[in-house]
Amino acid sequence: MKFNKLLKSRQAKPNTLNLAGGQAYQQTEKMELATIMLTSFLDAQYYRSANATAKRLTELVAKIPDKKFVAKAALYARREAGMRSVSHLVAGELAHSVKGEQWTKDFFDRVVYRADDVLEILSYCMAVYGKPLPNSLKKGLGKALARFDAYQLAKYRKDGAELKMVDAVNLVHPPHTPAIASLVKGELAPAETWETKLTQAGQQADSDTDKESKKAQAWSDLIGSRKIGYFALLRNLRNILEQAPDEIDRVEAMLVDEKLVQSSKVLPFRYRSALDALEQADLPRKSRQRVVRALSQAADLSLGNVPKFPGRTLVALDCSGSMIGKPMKIGSLFASVLYKANDADLMLFSGDAHYTSLNADDATLSLAQRLEEKAQWGGTDFHSIFDRAKGRYDRIVILSDMQAWVGYYCPKAAFENYVQRAGIRPKVFTFDLAGYGSLQFPERDIYSMAGFSDKTLSTMRFLEEDKSALLREIEKVAL
Repeated sequence: MKFNKLLKSRQAKPNTLNLAGGQAYQQTEKMELATIMLTSFLDAQYYRSANATAKRLTELVAKIPDKKFVAKAALYARREAGMRSVSHLVAGELAHSVKGEQWTKDFFDRVVYRADDVLEILSYCMAVYGKPLPNSLKKGLGKALARFDAYQLAKYRKDGAELKMVDAVNLVHPPHTPAIASLVKGELAPAETWETKLTQAGQQADSDTDKESKKAQAWSDLIGSRKIGYFALLRNLRNILEQAPDEIDRVEAMLVDEKLVQSSKVLPFRYRSALDALEQADLPRKSRQRVVRALSQAADLSLGNVPKFPGRTLVALDCSGSMIGKPMKIGSLFASVLYKANDADLMLFSGDAHYTSLNADDATLSLAQRLEEKAQWGGTDFHSIFDRAKGRYDRIVILSDMQAWVGYYCPKAAFENYVQRAGIRPKVFTFDLAGYGSLQFPERDIYSMAGFSDKTLSTMRFLEEDKSALLREIEKVAL
């Protein structure tokens, strides 16, 4: 066993620095790819610019020899987790790098979930690699376009964009359908979207009073006919309730419609954003309470597959400065649902860690909001989780962007001290909320997760049996 022990010692050492300058363990390339694809909107982050994230994603697609896995990750991100821009970039990179494979045409068809996905993928390919476009890309995207009806093509016609829907049709030559024929001939009737309906209401008004009346009627028509999408309803909740307060019954009914919640692929943290906007609205107290209750119920529906673990669980939420904004909204929401569903304690950590008590019977959104209010926004010290942990836990779930720097060293020694003190070796789940590419423990020693959706939480059920559950879920995608 002499050399086995030597190998183990070598592998256990931190092998990189994270973006905050602390010691860390590098993720495997497949895990890093999956993490970025399930956490990144290709926006600027605290420690990394949007361009740097896109560059790293491009590098990973090129480095990973198993291109089918890369394609499956893109399909999983788009169709299961509702992630758009990352799937467009990966589709464009695969179009450039994979030649002569039979599966590519099917991939390019299935990675398109909404009609404008075609425009984004084509725009990326032409902006980065120019023409000619690969035949497999054209055939796959053409097949995808043929799936959409006249309303969907009209809704995403993008006549004012650099690449219009009619341009996409001319580039990929989809199978003939009546809807596509109407688009090419210029005979496609404009889609009555909520944007056009509201714009028309403003343009047709004779006075401010008339404008208010017409906008109220426009919202009423859109909600009554359900021609407003679920995401648009969340984004416009404050405007609707201020401009059309009589619609509260139908708004409430839409918010808690389980079929709409599931089919919309709205990411759970969007409910937190809607709640934040609602708090700025000028609404009667009873109306506000009703809508907050409906939002909470909708958030619970969107997170229906919360794992229920046996034994005791510690949920540790990172409240450091780099978590401000989207990472904290996601982390506090997931911490709340895990806390409510399990025999769990809650801990907040930044430069130090401390337990916090909340009423598990409160609504999920209310709990998440209270956790964010308790945040200290200091440094990030993972050691403090294990230094402050009291009692015996079967598992510890850490929700963080993984950018520890206080104390510099990884928390392996602090964890081992806890194991000795408590007389139990808990399983450690790390939930990466930013996709920066590093961990605080060796990947082989932890249960590593990433993502923002209901699918993410349901996958956690399998982690205790299989450390590679996330990667195996991606591998299951048929292609």
